Amino acid sequence: MQYLILFILLIAIELIYFKIADKYNIIDKPNSRSSHTAITLRGGGIIFPVATLIAFSLGYVSWELTLAVTMVALVSFIDDIKPLSQLPRFATHVVAVLLVFYDLNLFSEAIWLLPILFVLMIGWVNAFNFMDGINGITVLYALTAIISFAYLAINEESLPLLITMGLSCVVFGIFNVRKKAKTFAGDVGSISMALFLGYFMIKTITDSGQLGYILFFSVYGIDAVITIVNRLLKKENIFEPHRSHLYQYLANEMGYSHVAVAFLYAVVQLGINVIVIYMATNGSLSLLFIGGFLLLMTLIYLGSRAIIISKVRINRA
Repeated sequence: MQYLILFILLIAIELIYFKIADKYNIIDKPNSRSSHTAITLRGGGIIFPVATLIAFSLGYVSWELTLAVTMVALVSFIDDIKPLSQLPRFATHVVAVLLVFYDLNLFSEAIWLLPILFVLMIGWVNAFNFMDGINGITVLYALTAIISFAYLAINEESLPLLITMGLSCVVFGIFNVRKKAKTFAGDVGSISMALFLGYFMIKTITDSGQLGYILFFSVYGIDAVITIVNRLLKKENIFEPHRSHLYQYLANEMGYSHVAVAFLYAVVQLGINVIVIYMATNGSLSLLFIGGFLLLMTLIYLGSRAIIISKVRINRA
């Protein structure tokens, strides 16, 4: 009953936000780099940090993580309405990541580990944000990760928080996982969710001592890293919007349904997560397996990307 009430409350909050966004013209206008063609309400992902605040009021989450998520959400929401320079956005991300480190007691770890975790966390937050490009992909991928984290016994104490965030994903998905989305997550949604998921990834790895759980983010990670490398080789500005992720080729150039492509990414990642959990349960999730699995996935990705791009070029000819 408690979660049903929470679900209804989140729907009500999202609908109220739609009224506000419509009144103040908080919209996303399509351009040549966009994967959508219709004007859509922006910032519906505000429900994610709102859910974090609700979880805090119920005692489900620490003040450090709540403050971190709220900070990046606030700055990102302002940026959604009126674009900001890189400095305030990056500064907020830095402070938020440091709060996450403090919450997870990482400052007591080896000093050499902190810069590595910092770069990975900042990279993950921005990669997750850049991957938000077609209907459903962000929320379905996030929900897949949350379900996977919730399944692990190591996160049992965090289950109320994970359920709360999962419900916020379901609510947002009702309005986003559609052929014609009513709203997009915006930076306020994608960046706050990325920080939340990054927090749980670090927490899960440190609590379990099992690095293999990093594979929970492998589909996004491989697509993001290879796309960035490819754009760097072409001497493109990696901070500018683009349409060169594999999912964008599938949705925009090949004409597959946005929702179908989003489900494809989520289902593939869920399948990987099932394998990872099975291997971890059997004590077989070794560094050799992790490296070999990542290599195999990368080769599959590169092969799929080459085939799709080849078809796109033929269609254009």
